[in-house]
Amino acid sequence: MRVGGMVLAGLLLGSVMSGPAKAAVFKWANNGDATSLDPDTLQETVQLSFLSNIYEPLVRFNQHMKLEGALATRWNMTTPTSWEFQLRPGVKFSDGTPFTADDVVFSYHRIESRTSQLASLLGEVSGVKKLGPLTVAFTTKRPDPILPFEMVDFDIMSQAWCEKHGATEPVRLNGKNANYAILHAMGTGPFEVVSREPDRLTVLQPNPNWWHKPTSNITRAEFYVIANDATRIAALLSGQVDMLYDTPPQDAARIAHTPGFHLVAGPELRTVFLGMDQSRPELLDSSVKGKNPLKDVRVREAFALAIDEDAIARHIMLGFAHPTWMMWGPGVNGYDAKLDRRPGVDPAKARQLLAAAGYPNGFAVGMDCPNDRYVNDAEICTAVVSMLAKIGVKVDLLAQEKAKFFAKIDPPNYGTSFYMLGWTPETTDAENSIYALIGTRNGHRGLFNIGGFSDPKIDALDEEIQGESDATKRDAMIDQVAQTLQQDWGYIPLHQQVIIYSARDGIQMTQTPDNFFQLRWVNVQAAQ
Repeated sequence: MRVGGMVLAGLLLGSVMSGPAKAAVFKWANNGDATSLDPDTLQETVQLSFLSNIYEPLVRFNQHMKLEGALATRWNMTTPTSWEFQLRPGVKFSDGTPFTADDVVFSYHRIESRTSQLASLLGEVSGVKKLGPLTVAFTTKRPDPILPFEMVDFDIMSQAWCEKHGATEPVRLNGKNANYAILHAMGTGPFEVVSREPDRLTVLQPNPNWWHKPTSNITRAEFYVIANDATRIAALLSGQVDMLYDTPPQDAARIAHTPGFHLVAGPELRTVFLGMDQSRPELLDSSVKGKNPLKDVRVREAFALAIDEDAIARHIMLGFAHPTWMMWGPGVNGYDAKLDRRPGVDPAKARQLLAAAGYPNGFAVGMDCPNDRYVNDAEICTAVVSMLAKIGVKVDLLAQEKAKFFAKIDPPNYGTSFYMLGWTPETTDAENSIYALIGTRNGHRGLFNIGGFSDPKIDALDEEIQGESDATKRDAMIDQVAQTLQQDWGYIPLHQQVIIYSARDGIQMTQTPDNFFQLRWVNVQAAQ
């Protein structure tokens, strides 16, 4: 596959050794940290990926993105609205406490609490019941044929541990609240936390009580946060770290051509997009007072026609991106290439639309963007500012570290007028994006519909999609949602980014399109 002007080998799946090699220390780095060790505080890939080394769900994806058992061994739909799960016997948490059905029921109530940011994962579940020490039943509000896929990020916590440490509910990440689970973790997964220094270093070691036979030779894993790109690249090339979870596109060629180092690159399921506040009567941050210009479809279309995503993909992403006009991309069930056609860039028409909407001279609006979350995120937002300026829209950009960014825009605050975000449907199904991002907010549905977009037609279609088992009918309804959203100009999709891992030779790892970096698939050989 040719990406960004060069040929990369080992795409999508890096090779994994057949068995663990000699025991070793593994050091890897990223530009940002996991914001919390509590699995219910933030639905964000870096955090969920990191915690997947410590906590486990009932079912998970394997190296080929196929569903397999984790803490459950079997599951089946017993009635149209009920699923039964048989739990894995003999599993212990890393403190030696046995794992039982009580922990599953407890974890369900915890993820459903008012302070959880992951409630939408199980939004169609109406209750969980313990049927025996190792058997649980999930009841759904309507038939839900893909429920197991919706549970891959439903991490199970120990009821006893949470009760002992006063962490029976998650806390909101607003900089003011904290509980024991923010800085400590205790799960059933392959690794356990040795020490934690937020935004600097977290150390892990193998969990001696893990139920699975180890497939990695790591005896100690050190996760470093190095925000500066140049410093992070230098740490890799000097041998201070073995691997980079995020590699800036502008440095990919240099690393690929440095003896002793290699890249693993492949498409990510995440779609990076722009969203607009379409719910408030007046924007939080705008020169327009007394009304909300982004409620007008003509203004939203003008924004979209001003943004040259091809230029962003070519000059900022250096080809490591797939420009898109859909909120879910290739690799996601429901993707339709026929609908993935961006409108042409047309600043002249955009200015006409603004004038027709009553803004012949444009207006000013604030924009929120992370600077340490997505590939070249701040640079992309800066380019958007420049593009919108050409149609008279003055954008005041606030680019900040992701902890502050998410605390501002995420529920329940929704404190933004215009923003950039990325979304990976954890189920690998378009309905996840529809339910979480596009459906009208009701406490579960639309939890991450930051701008408050609302269309009753889409809500009605989503309810049908959730219970439809006929793939052809279901895909047709997903297409209807995509077309309706495009006609409403409800979002401005930008691209699916390419994941670029870089490592010294001797590091064998697996890359999957959900960008979950699993230490259990890493083997380390001594540097040559």
